[in-house]
Amino acid sequence: MSSVEYRQLTFAFADSPQGGGHVEHTDESASAAGLLHKTKVKEARDLTAWIADTSRLLEEVTSASNLAQALRNVARNKGAAGVDGVSISAVMEAAPQLLPKLRAELLAGTYQPGDIRRVWIPKPGGGQRGLGIPNVIDRWVQQALLQVLGPIFEATFHASSHGFRPGCGAQTAIAEAKKHLAEGFSTTIDIDLSKFFDRVHHQRLLNRLAQRIADGRILKLVHRLLKAKVVLPEGVRIDTAEGVPQGGPLSPLLSNIVLDELDWELARRGHRFVRYADDFSVFVKSARAGRRVMESVRKFIEGRLRLVVNEDKSSVSQPNDLTFLGFQLGKNPEGEITVTISARTKQRLDKRLRELTPRTWGQAVAKCLERLNSYLRAWFGYFRLCTKEGRRAFGKFDAHIRRRLRALIIRQKKRPRHLFRFLLTRGVPRGSAAKTAYERRGIWHRSISWGMHKAFPNAWFAERLMSLEAAWERLHPVEQVLYKQGTLFD
Repeated sequence: MSSVEYRQLTFAFADSPQGGGHVEHTDESASAAGLLHKTKVKEARDLTAWIADTSRLLEEVTSASNLAQALRNVARNKGAAGVDGVSISAVMEAAPQLLPKLRAELLAGTYQPGDIRRVWIPKPGGGQRGLGIPNVIDRWVQQALLQVLGPIFEATFHASSHGFRPGCGAQTAIAEAKKHLAEGFSTTIDIDLSKFFDRVHHQRLLNRLAQRIADGRILKLVHRLLKAKVVLPEGVRIDTAEGVPQGGPLSPLLSNIVLDELDWELARRGHRFVRYADDFSVFVKSARAGRRVMESVRKFIEGRLRLVVNEDKSSVSQPNDLTFLGFQLGKNPEGEITVTISARTKQRLDKRLRELTPRTWGQAVAKCLERLNSYLRAWFGYFRLCTKEGRRAFGKFDAHIRRRLRALIIRQKKRPRHLFRFLLTRGVPRGSAAKTAYERRGIWHRSISWGMHKAFPNAWFAERLMSLEAAWERLHPVEQVLYKQGTLFD
């Protein structure tokens, strides 16, 4: 690691400080285990003291306990290495030597962030999103800043901002959206910010930070992090004139700080809204009001915040027809607010299921079931918010998954005679097994045959595969109304 050419890590992984000499290790950095254990037994601090006096925040950021906790959080989040190729495990191993050096660099103001590795990931609606992966050292520094700056700005954020905040999330955002719809604000203005993370104005962001942070050293450090150069996949190194690297621990907080100005402007105008990161909707009572609010909000975003509104993805929706965070919100005939999965979410889930159950699967079916269960548990953990109207979609996907697995099993048997013998071992009558195995139609047609259902009934899958519908029913048990036997002689 000492051969790494990036200047950021020359201090971090050197055998000794610049100029040589003996390094005296304190008890705080005697070993990685001891260093990380320190965060568990650190003494209680008076948080209100340093929140009230923000002129000496860098000392709090660079405290041994805060840096140690930050490294623990970075390791917990895992992630790939940056352009320097140094992994999280390598930094963890060298933590006792790195911490005092990193702290000294930060306090002296000589710390220089490394380059950011750009990775392109496909967007659900087409196109690509640029993800920036900082070096592990930089993620460490960003996390240390987040732990100190987060509580300061958290107290100032609007209650209708739900993204990347403690105690908030999609569940609270959808709950507030349902509340607005139920109160008659049924028309929504959905505004999409085009390439938001790439277009954040640095000077405006720093000015917003300076309103709460009096320590100029913190502002300079954040500025250096924002100005870190980006290395494209083809190796081109480019300057960063604007934007926040989407991928670092500090990015969500910085994005909330930028859009907090929009939140309070909407509140000042008396609008009802829900925002989750750069996705937000404003709730009004009529389409005419929606068009008026859309125009005024667009002017504020482009004129004041210097961001760009994506006209193609921004619109005024029909009453009780809101697509937000992958959900579809509306009203049923009884006037109750419904929450189901959106059409795009269905398409994405269907595509992912095809990837998890390919016809060419060459491993054991149990391995495929294991991958499916892992994905479905995570997926349902987010979309469990659906109301009873969404239950039908869950049941359809359950049936679709079972059919794809039955087709996968047929494909693995390759030859009809192999499938025939296999079905016999599964207790399928000889005639039904022959009809399924020697059917001239394709695999997909045979996957719903009686023979395959007999060999692999729904009960077989219930023991091995997570059911979305069953999971929803466990969270939303149907009230059992017990009717007493009527007495004819009352």
